[in-house]
Amino acid sequence: MKKWTTRGSLAAVVACAASAVGAAPALASASVPVTVPLESVEAALPLDAPALSTGVPVPVPGAPDGPRHVTGNLLPQNTVPAVPLTGELPATLLEIPVENPLGEGELGVAQVASEASDLSLSSPGASLGAPLTQPRPEEFGQPEATLPQAALVAPVLQGAPAAGLLLH
Repeated sequence: MKKWTTRGSLAAVVACAASAVGAAPALASASVPVTVPLESVEAALPLDAPALSTGVPVPVPGAPDGPRHVTGNLLPQNTVPAVPLTGELPATLLEIPVENPLGEGELGVAQVASEASDLSLSSPGASLGAPLTQPRPEEFGQPEATLPQAALVAPVLQGAPAAGLLLH
């Protein structure tokens, strides 16, 4: 059986930290780039295929606002806490060749582009009430039965996407 030394334990911790730091830049991207293949459109319609490049947002979870005690309630508020998530709506570019309606070549390319924008959202949450009241002194410390209460916290999505159309 091997005996762990302070130097060996410290080396293991440093090696784990170094591997975590080395992996951090790969996880730093807030979206995964995607190019959508649209070449099959040319077989179905008599026009050149548009080019579409975008991305898929990668949500990063944050720390939920945990349950907290409220005076007068047996169960804490935010029994099921909402989890905040952040991400980035990636930039999207759609390029469509524009034909001349008079039949003399192309007029240019129409571009529909949207800039990257930050997103923040939170998952739904819930608060539950107990089917009993707090112990009551006038009833010799016995709680009274009540209807349980439930409250749902709605999910929230916030962002400021913007897009524009350009012909060149």
